[in-house]
Amino acid sequence: MTENVLVLDFGSQYTQLIARKVRELKVYCEIKPFSLSAEKIEKIAPKALILSGGPASVREEKRPYPDKKIFELGIPILGICYGMQIIADCFGGKVAAGFSLRTQPTTRRVHQPKEGEGFGYHTREYGRTKLHVIKKSELFLNLPEAMIVWMSHGDSVTVLPKGFVNLAKSEGITCAAFVNKEKKIYGVQFHPEVAHTPNGKKILANFLFRVAKCSPTWTMASFIKEKTEEIRNKVGKERVICALSGGVDSTVLCALLKRAIGNQLIAVFVNNGVLRKDEPEKIVNRFKHIFNLRYVNAETHFLSRLKGIVDPEKKRRVIGNEFIRIFEKEAKKIGHIKFLAQGTLYPDVIESRSPWGGPSATIKTHHNVGGLPRRMRFELIEPLKELFKDEVRVLGKELRLPGNIVHRQPFPGPGLAVRIIGDVTKERLRILKEADAILLDEIRKANLYRKLWQSFAVLLPVKTVGVMGDQRTYEAVIALRAVYSSDAMTADWADLPHKILSRISNRIINEVKGVNRVVYDISSKPPSTIEWE
Repeated sequence: MTENVLVLDFGSQYTQLIARKVRELKVYCEIKPFSLSAEKIEKIAPKALILSGGPASVREEKRPYPDKKIFELGIPILGICYGMQIIADCFGGKVAAGFSLRTQPTTRRVHQPKEGEGFGYHTREYGRTKLHVIKKSELFLNLPEAMIVWMSHGDSVTVLPKGFVNLAKSEGITCAAFVNKEKKIYGVQFHPEVAHTPNGKKILANFLFRVAKCSPTWTMASFIKEKTEEIRNKVGKERVICALSGGVDSTVLCALLKRAIGNQLIAVFVNNGVLRKDEPEKIVNRFKHIFNLRYVNAETHFLSRLKGIVDPEKKRRVIGNEFIRIFEKEAKKIGHIKFLAQGTLYPDVIESRSPWGGPSATIKTHHNVGGLPRRMRFELIEPLKELFKDEVRVLGKELRLPGNIVHRQPFPGPGLAVRIIGDVTKERLRILKEADAILLDEIRKANLYRKLWQSFAVLLPVKTVGVMGDQRTYEAVIALRAVYSSDAMTADWADLPHKILSRISNRIINEVKGVNRVVYDISSKPPSTIEWE
């Protein structure tokens, strides 16, 4: 039986990152609601529990709180940020709001506090911070005494709980990590799961392998085996239609379904009119000999439904609803179809709603999650919904899909509809398709395509004055976006060479009728999202 680690979700946007890092270390991991009872956890019998961060404060009356009996199960526990504060609160320690940097006390007491003693200083910390390990432990074994970590907290532990020992401090707080060695309970105020904590993966590995004694046996091959059996058991002899878009997610999904159920899979490609330039023809030619493919040209239908809609949430809902209606019509033509498969990933889910009905904040609705109609004729199959994009790429390689498919940059389900800010029309689509094709052409020529997470063009809802051929113009503005990322939860804007940006800009202005200005987006995520809508 595969060993299991549970992450209890207190609403952090990084919760799935924790699970992802654990899986990267080849330990199977599941996310459960923070309210899961100790009795149910005991039945699952995980090797360890990880308590996630979250946006709430333990000082609030209505804060998310776990079943206290989880600390009596004898399971190794790691609390991260809010999770650490929950542990402190449960064991009688104290958590207080941090001072701002301007109002923090000028005198700092830096000695090791005793049990039950108040700490000398605690400030709010956001971003990269230097951590100082002040006591040896298994958690920080073979790591430097000073290292950079990522902090994101207002509250912090100000009185150490009984039975706990302080392990580390930072520039802003006296207690940045603690342990109850007897109970194997650890807490860290920083986020080891994010890329901005360089040694974070090693810290998690120390907890998993040295504290919890896990074995690194979970792989993508084992994931394929598990999901294949799961799909076969659920589908039986029924047929499944799969929404194939030609992107990484849906293609990997189709490959996995074909392995599981063979000819019971029917891939349906819908041309919604908001795809890249020449994309429908390319997709049909690429996949018609691989899958049992049905092509639906619904370009006119989608554009008529999108007419006059400028709110991005409404665009997503309209596209989600229309996709389902079209699949229902296709299912009638084919015959009885019980299941619809979608390539939904976890970032789609976490940005649309908390997957556990918990405290995670909604960032935006994805067309295939919150955009789906309440009533459908289908049962959904979404075997990839707990994976990140990079994990799906690994899965694609394991399924022996070609590199030009596995390494395709992400493309939003609602397509260019959410890259056209404002009304979606044929003319505005023409402009964006041409501009986007030029951008991607130059990115590929510069051998940057695989290095970038995403690179695309956005059509803005404004016009600006320009001069062409000694005549005044008043035309559209194109924004260029290129980012580096590993999981789409965070992203840094790409500092592209100026020569490349200049070439892209010149080509768009000269070759795309209706554009006289090009700008470059230098925003990171957070606070911005990767897509504009």
